[in-house]
Amino acid sequence: MNQKTKRSIFAQFVLLIGILIGLSYIMNQVWVQKVETIPEKQVLIIEKSMTVTEFGQKNNLTSHILQNALDLKSQQDLNKKLVELDLSDEELTTRIDKASAIEAEHGSKDWVKILIKFGVWIIFLGISFNLLRKGKINPKVRKILYLTATIIFGVILGADPSAMGTVKDAIGLFAEKQVFFPPRMIALTVFLLLVFLANKFFCSWGCQIGVLQDLIFRLNRNKKDRKGILRQVKLPFVLTNTIRVAFFVIFTVISFAWAMDIIEFIDPFKIYKPEKIEIIGWVFLGFLLVLSLFVYRPWCTMFCPFGLVGWMVEKQSIFKIKVNYDTCEACQSCAKACPTTVMDTILKQDKVIPDCFSCGTCLEVCPTGSLSFSSGKRSKPPLGKFENNTISE
Repeated sequence: MNQKTKRSIFAQFVLLIGILIGLSYIMNQVWVQKVETIPEKQVLIIEKSMTVTEFGQKNNLTSHILQNALDLKSQQDLNKKLVELDLSDEELTTRIDKASAIEAEHGSKDWVKILIKFGVWIIFLGISFNLLRKGKINPKVRKILYLTATIIFGVILGADPSAMGTVKDAIGLFAEKQVFFPPRMIALTVFLLLVFLANKFFCSWGCQIGVLQDLIFRLNRNKKDRKGILRQVKLPFVLTNTIRVAFFVIFTVISFAWAMDIIEFIDPFKIYKPEKIEIIGWVFLGFLLVLSLFVYRPWCTMFCPFGLVGWMVEKQSIFKIKVNYDTCEACQSCAKACPTTVMDTILKQDKVIPDCFSCGTCLEVCPTGSLSFSSGKRSKPPLGKFENNTISE
């Protein structure tokens, strides 16, 4: 490999990242940026002789907050005195605090953009799913889809919402306020249903940071997309998943102990809102993106909270990569071309199966067409089928 090839890879990488950051900055001036902060607990003025309406006026509380916090059934309930509610000052304060947090969450969302994004996601994922099922994804198509998804779901429609954010923010809000934001839980359910339908299909084709990492990884692949130009490393799943579990535990413990969101400081989704990134964020983001040239989806496999939750749901996925062992020649071309160790594990079924991001590389390289992205249980490999076959680069 000559120096010109190496320079070309890094030039494409720098150009891609520079364009994405520049366009994201411009798009963030187009969309109205709403403040997303969890309100601190308010010191309330409480006098039991007050009516609910007077209580709300004294503390600048909306009727919506009062209704949700105090379970008001009608407009007439606003005329009740606080003493009639039979709530202690502490209970009243806690209820108002939770309702205010929900109200703030609701007000921080651009609901038009969110609805547009979910609509476009459904269309784009449907197209990608159809292409994958028909075996029509090749290296060129794959890059086009990843670049398209990066531009649409990242640059144009922004960092939020994201599958990762549904897990991260749900834990953060519950840790601080002991409440869940219902729309977020609905979004999380939708994302997990997509995982249940087809492995990490959403992560592979719809996640704005997932597709970016994958696109970067493919910049450093040969024309047939079978191996790295600069050496790429397949980290053992036991290592990546151990890191991911440890990171999730640390994030959760700190969230509950100190009400601090440590992911916020290094959140890679902020590449699509660069004006929000601080120094530590730029350092981590730079490291992560460069690492993506050599390691497949490092954020997804080692840090992402949704990646971990989704991996557990993935065990029950309806559509998955399956092997027809009657026609399989045990050449292991699929395992060699797979960006991670997952295809080797699917092929031999001798270990816990890692995340499968449904990228379709294995389908494309199989010389006998023995692989399919289909529904149903995976069959077991015949005894001794891979005994005399070892993977070599």
